[in-house]
Amino acid sequence: MIEIFTDGASSGNPGPGGYGVILRSGNHYKELADGFRLTTNNRMELLAVCAGLEALKSLNQQVTIFSDSKYVIDAVEKKWVFGWLKKGFAGKKNKDLWLRFLNAYKLHQVKFVWVKGHAGHPENERCDQLAVLAAKGKELKIDTVFEMENKINKTIL
Repeated sequence: MIEIFTDGASSGNPGPGGYGVILRSGNHYKELADGFRLTTNNRMELLAVCAGLEALKSLNQQVTIFSDSKYVIDAVEKKWVFGWLKKGFAGKKNKDLWLRFLNAYKLHQVKFVWVKGHAGHPENERCDQLAVLAAKGKELKIDTVFEMENKINKTIL
């Protein structure tokens, strides 16, 4: 059994953002984090889940993902994302990350657990710290898809 704890953060939404992930299985423990110069909170919440699943080295693992993101959990648990996929994500945001998620998700047996954010859950609090620190980093990555879509939308509007 593998536990993945995730959180995303964005200052300004959109603004600088980051994600934090804890992977835990038995005595094994690993933290992941990364920061981006311009992104959204929902993108970072979803990217955290992607990064956690993609870090798994073996296929068909039993995984429990703990997240404070209703956006991510409801989309999967209520099966909305599968309907979005059938419709080519028409009118939906974050298609690139949802497709990335689905590619990793199908490789494992995944269960989601919602945790209330900023409510003292130790792993969620640590993931929040990782995400915020990553967002404040000096070497922020470019969330290419978001920045390109944002640029195109500004040009059109």
